[in-house]
Amino acid sequence: MGFAYFPHTDEDIAAMLGRSGLSSMDSLFSDVPEDVLFKGGFNIPDAMSELEVRRKFEELASANVRLKVFAGGGAYDHYSPAVAKEVVSRPEYLTSYTPYQAEVSQGTLRYIFEFQTMMSELTGLGCSNASMYDGPVSAAEALLMTVACTRKKSRVLVSATLLPQVLDVVRTYMKFHGVGLTVIPESDGTTDAAAMEKELASGDVAGVLVPGINRYGIIEDLDGFADSVHSVKALLAVYSDPSALAVIKSPGEWGADIACGDAQTLGIPLNFGGPYLGFLCCRKEYVRKLPGRIAGETVDADGRRCYVLTLQAREQHIRREKATSNICSNQSLMALYATVYLSLMGPEGLRQVNRLSYGGAHYLHDRLLETGLFSEFCSKPFLKEFVLRSSIPPEKLHTALAEHGYFAGLPCGADTVSFCVTENRTREEADGLVSVIKKLV
Repeated sequence: MGFAYFPHTDEDIAAMLGRSGLSSMDSLFSDVPEDVLFKGGFNIPDAMSELEVRRKFEELASANVRLKVFAGGGAYDHYSPAVAKEVVSRPEYLTSYTPYQAEVSQGTLRYIFEFQTMMSELTGLGCSNASMYDGPVSAAEALLMTVACTRKKSRVLVSATLLPQVLDVVRTYMKFHGVGLTVIPESDGTTDAAAMEKELASGDVAGVLVPGINRYGIIEDLDGFADSVHSVKALLAVYSDPSALAVIKSPGEWGADIACGDAQTLGIPLNFGGPYLGFLCCRKEYVRKLPGRIAGETVDADGRRCYVLTLQAREQHIRREKATSNICSNQSLMALYATVYLSLMGPEGLRQVNRLSYGGAHYLHDRLLETGLFSEFCSKPFLKEFVLRSSIPPEKLHTALAEHGYFAGLPCGADTVSFCVTENRTREEADGLVSVIKKLV
């Protein structure tokens, strides 16, 4: 079979088969069992006109069920400005590859530098990389940083109130890096500080990872955590929601050494599961242990401002044994998205996002309690996400809500469910959700 754009002619293929002692191309796959070979015809439609193709894809798209999102759990339905989508769709930006050649990558390096600057401002820490695959990976890399920075310590502590997917990824990373991991238990919905201090007393802890806002949506009080961790010469890392850092204490204000998390909350659409944008920030004294890359500002031979890749502490650039991580690609396109979003919103815009989310979440929280079908899980401060005990079995509630057009009531325990409200949701939609729940009993 000849194809116009295949480089090999029939003569080339015959020569290669002959050299290999094979009679046909099919012979290359003779070791594949017959029962797994596809013998049917491909369901490919006949050729269509452009108009017919558009109609076909509109028909396929109409099969998607669009639900009103009242759920979080690490993925949040925040507003996505049209400008951000337009900018990242420009052809010159449609790559996440590393800008190796500074002289032809000034635009890319500039926005990476701006992204780093904004993340540093949000987290209250002096240095930021650009960037990580997602939040869970950034959490794992943060803990590996603590081991690299403290040396001769082989154990880390992580809070049980972190998101489940963060804990899962962290466990995998620590296992295959030979790092001991101990989970700090929770107490009344938050990290048990007394249990943490007991573990720290062993003297072998390199770092501690706790959430700023935990899996239950509770804003954790981290007062004194940094002092306890630093007293045994360990490092404190805080897993943060960067959007919320506009209105709550930053990791830097808590005295943390490292901040990590997922910047998906900075307007990046859910898109049926991705992409995400992990971030990692640290105090200046630990910058050489920061994985990934850091763009810096300098001047050229004529004294004009320009940008370069300042640090690239990965195994491709330095001796393997000195590399801090095997992180290779970067999330440059998503970093651009977050940069445009933050530039558009500004400090006051971010605060408004949180005001609207806070108001909506507390309104829904109170309406649900009024139904008598829910009760408090934990009476502690929350921003946009909360957990309640449900008299309706969680799985039944979640499934029934989806059937009525709501993605809400995520099961998070035998009798507990979580809800989340962002600025995208209206009071009318919240009332509609409550109305549907009332009809389920």
